[in-house]
Amino acid sequence: MHSSIKSKELLRFLVGGGSAVVTDYILYNLFSSAGLGLSASKAISFVCGAGVGFVINKLWTFESKEFSKAEIFRYILLYAVTATVNTLVNKAVLSIFHIKLIAFLGATAVSTVLNFLGQKFYVFKKG
Repeated sequence: MHSSIKSKELLRFLVGGGSAVVTDYILYNLFSSAGLGLSASKAISFVCGAGVGFVINKLWTFESKEFSKAEIFRYILLYAVTATVNTLVNKAVLSIFHIKLIAFLGATAVSTVLNFLGQKFYVFKKG
């Protein structure tokens, strides 16, 4: 069975992912304003956003109704990789531009592409 990217999934991922990004952004600013380092703030906020994203993308975006340990493991593995990439991109862009918003958006853009592809073809794959 050939899996292709459906516009419905992509649109749902972007809408649902917006909730995860808002969670990420708010917590990133709260933690960093409270004195936690920027990289630690970003890593923690990203993981919190990932939890929101799991529920939305599993049940609504990719309509994966059954719960399995393998699926949860694959999601955690994907997010461990993309959290690392997200944090590194954030740090790199921050060191170049010294603007938190630009660093956040750059890190979010990279991890969004990786997360959509990873969830579609690895985590919530059908068949």
